[in-house]
Amino acid sequence: MTALRQRMIEDMQLRGLAVRTQQSYTHAVKQLAEHYGKSPERIGERELREYFLHLKNERQISNSTFTVALCGIKFFYQQTLGQEWKVFDLVRPVREKKLPVVLSKAEVRRVLGCIHRPRYRVCLSTIYACGLRVREGVYLQVRDIDSDRIQVHVRCHKRDEKHQGQRPKRGKERYVPLPTSALQMLRHYWATHRHPVWVFPSPNGADKPMSVSGVQRCFKAALQESGVQKKASVHTLRHSYATHLLEAGVNLRVIQAYLGHSSPKTTAIYTHLTRKVEDLAVEAISRVMGDLR
Repeated sequence: MTALRQRMIEDMQLRGLAVRTQQSYTHAVKQLAEHYGKSPERIGERELREYFLHLKNERQISNSTFTVALCGIKFFYQQTLGQEWKVFDLVRPVREKKLPVVLSKAEVRRVLGCIHRPRYRVCLSTIYACGLRVREGVYLQVRDIDSDRIQVHVRCHKRDEKHQGQRPKRGKERYVPLPTSALQMLRHYWATHRHPVWVFPSPNGADKPMSVSGVQRCFKAALQESGVQKKASVHTLRHSYATHLLEAGVNLRVIQAYLGHSSPKTTAIYTHLTRKVEDLAVEAISRVMGDLR
């Protein structure tokens, strides 16, 4: 690893960027350097302008890929090298407004029913029941389960020894309700291993939780086995949780708190994912305006 690359990584660590973001940003700078065949610190503003045009007009990469490239390169030159170039004020990515994939309640149960290993089935069921991110679910500790108040304390756990001290993306501590059925399920599963720290310990005996990648692979296999024809992932369970709560009449602000969203705008996207909410709104409007003549 070059000294310049290491410096950029350290700058991103100080900024508190997630590990995946760090990897994406360093890869973007690496591609820039490979395009010109020289160190990025020797690349000038005119060359950057030409490179961004190359990405847009010749390679025609997606808006999301272009955004990552722009943010990574911008961070490197502004934060690591201290270059305040006008090109960064000029270049703007086009924001795509894509609605997330959501599974119906029946589809969620079909997928979960196709998970045969208890540790994966209980973990993914808990992720859905509490609206967790995958790492939040995998990294649950015994102390996080509050049986008396029937809730889960979602903490910002350390990722692993390699990335110790770095937080998960947008990590935010919060309390979320724990359905009674999920509590019983967790109790029965914990009784099979009785690990003093982790709810979902590694099956190989190591003193750490099971792998996130294993949970993701299991979900993908279950989705295929279930026959559900949607491009879903583990994170889809979180989207489905929010949508199902909204359909059940839970206030959007409450859902925002459960999900750990800083802005209500982030949570508001779920109002566009459910026909039932729209139908209820139309009925309410009709009642309010019913006396008009």
